[in-house]
Amino acid sequence: MSEVFDGYERQYCEISASLSRKCTSAAHLDGEKKKQKVSEIKAGLDDAENLIRKMDLEARSLQPSVKAGLLAKLREYKSDLNNLKSELKRITTPNPTQASREELLESGKADMIAVSADQRGRLLMSTERLNQSTDRIKEGRRTMLETEELGVSILQDLHQQRQSLLHAHNTLHGVDDNISKSRKILTAMSRRMDRNKWIIGGIMVALVLAILVILYFKLTH
Repeated sequence: MSEVFDGYERQYCEISASLSRKCTSAAHLDGEKKKQKVSEIKAGLDDAENLIRKMDLEARSLQPSVKAGLLAKLREYKSDLNNLKSELKRITTPNPTQASREELLESGKADMIAVSADQRGRLLMSTERLNQSTDRIKEGRRTMLETEELGVSILQDLHQQRQSLLHAHNTLHGVDDNISKSRKILTAMSRRMDRNKWIIGGIMVALVLAILVILYFKLTH
């Protein structure tokens, strides 16, 4: 729920209660005192009407799920304001006789008290329901934020694990390259050793043949 709307709502309820008391008081006054009280009531009505306009603008700027409830409350406040205006009109309207005037004032007072009490009761119930809805929305939002934080944490862990796997893969790839190079070196060395063996064997055969030839010539001569 909007804190701005709540502030306007508190101000309106205070003004409405004050106007109700002033209307009741003005009904029993005469002359200049009554005129002064009526002036105060009119000023209070202007302030209340201004607050209702502000609440209307604030409510219409909010999300639809919140706006609907606030506009329902606003209709109750508008009805309450109309009742106050009607009460002021009854107070300021001249009557043929003093008795009729007092009777109308008493009747208007009773009706206003009954209607205002009923409306305020409904407003309090509506406010309570809206507060409960707001609490549920806040709880859902808190759960959503906790879930989002958990998801972010899991993604960070997965990213770290991925980096670890990539590092291990790169390390294994380097080891594989080293093994391949070592295998090539060993193969070349093996071939070189085989070639040296054949060379040494050939030299030994040549030496044996040379010795045999020398012995042959010595023995024959």
